Amino acid sequence: MLLRPGSVGEVQAILKLANETKTPLVPQGGNTGLVGGQIPFDGELILSLTRLDRIREVDPASNAVTCEAGVVLAKAQEAAAAVDRLFPLSLGAEGSCTIGGNLSTNAGGTGAVAYGIARDLVLGLEVVLADGRMMNLLSKLKKNNTGYDLRHIFVGAEGTLGIITAAVVKLFPRPRAVETAFIAVPSPAAAVKLLNLAQARVGGTVTSFELIIRDVVEFAIKHAHGVRDPLAKRHPWYVLMEVSSQHGDGLRESVEQLLADGSAQGLVEDATIASSLDQAKAFWHMRHVLPEVQKPEGGSIKADVSVPVAAVPQFLEEASAAAKTIIPGCRPVPFGHLGDGNVHFNVSQPIGADTAQFLARWGEVNDVVNKIVLKYSGSISAEHGIGKLKRDSLPKVKDPVALELMRGLKRMLDPNGILNPGKVL
Repeated sequence: MLLRPGSVGEVQAILKLANETKTPLVPQGGNTGLVGGQIPFDGELILSLTRLDRIREVDPASNAVTCEAGVVLAKAQEAAAAVDRLFPLSLGAEGSCTIGGNLSTNAGGTGAVAYGIARDLVLGLEVVLADGRMMNLLSKLKKNNTGYDLRHIFVGAEGTLGIITAAVVKLFPRPRAVETAFIAVPSPAAAVKLLNLAQARVGGTVTSFELIIRDVVEFAIKHAHGVRDPLAKRHPWYVLMEVSSQHGDGLRESVEQLLADGSAQGLVEDATIASSLDQAKAFWHMRHVLPEVQKPEGGSIKADVSVPVAAVPQFLEEASAAAKTIIPGCRPVPFGHLGDGNVHFNVSQPIGADTAQFLARWGEVNDVVNKIVLKYSGSISAEHGIGKLKRDSLPKVKDPVALELMRGLKRMLDPNGILNPGKVL
């Protein structure tokens, strides 16, 4: 059964009845999650928030917008742009993912290096609890020290503690100039040094810094519509960098000087700066299709992890070697948000291998990758949550005291276990 409430009052009525009858529910937004957090596995009813799709208020003076949970991310971005503001959360699924889902999974995205992740962008929440009570934490305040800040309990909880029905999120001044560059680098270590150089010298803010291995670029050129090789020659690694500024002049010259300095230091092998908005969109189109172009290559074992930025090169080297040792001939195709240490460490099957046999080793590969992540004090889930697929790994990586407090919070807020059971904990 699919339940589609059209108001907060209807959400309250549904939860009150579900709690009384001990009927489990799975909240669902745009259904774009990658760890099974939004999927009913055991006969639960689906609680879709997509009809709660109003933007209640846009307040440019306070740099805030109040959105209901079912507002599509792209619609929130457009509402901000209409008042000359920026809502910086940006994901490949932004045309279909929703604000409620973004907050429930604590989404990251390509702008986290400059603006932070979803948790950093929320000012206030409206939440319906398991028993149907509505908690109004909607606020535009940046300073509010009246007791515990309860909003952060529900951000990243994947609907296991309460149902987010609305949120106040932060807006920012729109940049007056944006430059996008596609850069060939010899190695991830060189990319880290280039990032540090850019953050120190460029005349603006580094708003995106994506690291991409050549193999997955080949996948994109081969399988995606409208993707061309941005540079004349092949290189082992690339960086997609976006720099923004509140000043209209001088940014391109600043980026050109950065690339010249990077080349002189052996950090840049080749580069091109987008000469038009269409060319910049083409660069980003290549980046956004990377998850889907792995499908035609067969099975893909995926890990969404994060390590300190300085440790990314060592992590990639060790994790790639470990995957190839376990499955000879497999093809690691890592890419992701180098600016915040978030790597999508994906492994494509060997050419001609049996897909089912390859995917059967998912847990074996991820266990080894997770051990390397923990060696560098990283996280086994950078921006997609735990859901169902990573639930069994949580006790292996979470501090036991923290895990017990999480379980206690779940028992307190959802004593009948109706909210997204079997997920996270």
